[in-house]
Amino acid sequence: MSFELTDRPIAPKVILVDDKNRYLRDISYTSPKIATAPIEKDLRADGQRLIVYSDGGSRNNPGPAACAYIICSEDGDILKKGSRYLGIMSNNEAEYHGLIDALTEAKELGAFEIAITMDSELVVRQVRGEYKIKAENLKPLFATVQGLLSSFRRYDILHAPREHPMISKADELVNIELDLMSQRTKL
Repeated sequence: MSFELTDRPIAPKVILVDDKNRYLRDISYTSPKIATAPIEKDLRADGQRLIVYSDGGSRNNPGPAACAYIICSEDGDILKKGSRYLGIMSNNEAEYHGLIDALTEAKELGAFEIAITMDSELVVRQVRGEYKIKAENLKPLFATVQGLLSSFRRYDILHAPREHPMISKADELVNIELDLMSQRTKL
């Protein structure tokens, strides 16, 4: 399969999963930075493509917020997952923080290519350039995401419903963080 360099977003066309609903591949957005990103040998991820799932949420929007991510190999094995409490912020801010944490970890794992799946249609479309960023509080988060994405040779980003098996797991991690913080504040 070959991909052309483009500055325009390409809508997702195919999402392939195996019989255990593990991600196999998709076609979505190709980074316009691909021609300029340095290519070097990576020992930890061996230049492989990693699959990233991220989520964020807040209760009462804005309200107590948390984010989470799950990073998988192309074979669908979970390599790393994480979550954290964010404080008081909007749901969209929490979604961006989840993506930032996921991209940071994927970079540390040494991935050169990543496939990102999120349930936030807003964030996905903003990253693809389909939506403008109007909210001032999202602009610095968007800039951070763009900076992190530029470190990858190629990336795909697509929207999936909350019912997607891995998005559901990330959502569980978000809710665990929020529940833990809620219990701590009651003590």
